[in-house]
Amino acid sequence: MLPKIALVGRPNVGKSALFNRICQQRISIVDDQEGITRDRLYAKADLFGRPFMLIDTGGIDFSGKIPFAELVKRQAELAIVEADAIILVVDGKAGMSVYDEEVAKKLKRSNKPLFLAVNKVDDWSDEQKMAPFYALGIKEIFGVSAIQGNNIAELLEAALKEIPVRVEPPLPEGVIKVAIVGRPNVGKSTLLNQILKEDRSIVSPIAGTTRDALDILFEKDGQKYLLIDTAGIRRKKAEKEVVDKFAAIRTEEAIDRADVCLLVLDSFEGFTTQEKRIAAEIEAKGKSCILLFNKWDLVQNVRMEHAMRGIREAAPFLAHCPTVFMSAIVGRNLEKILPLVNQVYAARFERIGTGALNTFVERCLQKYHPPMIMGKRLRIYYLTQVETNPPRFVLFVNKPDLMIETYRKYLINNLREAFPFTGCPLIFELRGKGPSNAHSRASTEAEEIVQT
Repeated sequence: MLPKIALVGRPNVGKSALFNRICQQRISIVDDQEGITRDRLYAKADLFGRPFMLIDTGGIDFSGKIPFAELVKRQAELAIVEADAIILVVDGKAGMSVYDEEVAKKLKRSNKPLFLAVNKVDDWSDEQKMAPFYALGIKEIFGVSAIQGNNIAELLEAALKEIPVRVEPPLPEGVIKVAIVGRPNVGKSTLLNQILKEDRSIVSPIAGTTRDALDILFEKDGQKYLLIDTAGIRRKKAEKEVVDKFAAIRTEEAIDRADVCLLVLDSFEGFTTQEKRIAAEIEAKGKSCILLFNKWDLVQNVRMEHAMRGIREAAPFLAHCPTVFMSAIVGRNLEKILPLVNQVYAARFERIGTGALNTFVERCLQKYHPPMIMGKRLRIYYLTQVETNPPRFVLFVNKPDLMIETYRKYLINNLREAFPFTGCPLIFELRGKGPSNAHSRASTEAEEIVQT
């Protein structure tokens, strides 16, 4: 219900820089190279206490020189239809172009409130740069500077005056944030479009089409989701463009914001070092994960269990994550994804009582004792869950340095078998016996699990 203002123009006139200046944060990628912004981006902004939604669009290129020119143009057209007011951004330093005239003609036909922002008017002495643009026939003209911030408030104030004030509904509760992550060209944007049943994200067979992260709020069967489509992560040596480095940062930020990550793999190429790195990032940030083998309809003579075997060895965390063998382009098994998202999200809030955990620890100790190290043996007093979302456990022991990694993995693996934490990383901490402990020595001795 927020008023929407779209920034439109030909490529490389400073729309993304203006977008970031208005939002007061670096959301859209800014670079001297043309055609960086491709999908339409949304961000909430505020002018003197009045919130609004700002839309950044890719440059409308009538020359066809920029990759995906027609697809980017389509995204800009959708933003024009959606917007309540439109700001045409032009480059004051470069002067008026025939392409500016073409874009202006297109925008006038929309019959939406239209404003002209002559960008790169960094000083009052630069105002003469605005003169040629009066020929475009747009009444409201503002000389602005995305770099200096000049005259931007006046531009937005004029645009918002043309939009009736609406009452914004309260933010939805219980939204599950889902990030779609993976290498470039594995089908993330196709998956997003299939879930939403609309062409929201540009789809192309050329790797690296999506540069920015997109946030889409939608509802399915009474559950609200925030889908985050991200640019693919490439190997460091493959990050030849500045925007690829930004895209990798955006993907990491998307993982950080998400509750559940959909890790999309190309079934032909299998599990590569990139997926291993992404999986490690997901686990390190404490996010739940669902593994999606895309393009499975094109694979022949390969069993599903064989495809999973190497993954369990390379990334043990993924062995505890649900797996879907699917095809985004034909819609195979897509109906399984959102129910799994609900299941995995619910597992983040599972809480196990201390009594049940101590019974579990006792069973583990009876089966295998911790090994002797330098004549000393690890003594486990008790295990308790201290947090959910994600689950965090604290194991109280006599000396943490006596816990070897193999025994730690033994406890965690058995914990996963005993309790339902599907697709969710477990944070497992050790605390030694000492005066700094929150529990008194008498308490720990009373709850100690005796090892025989």
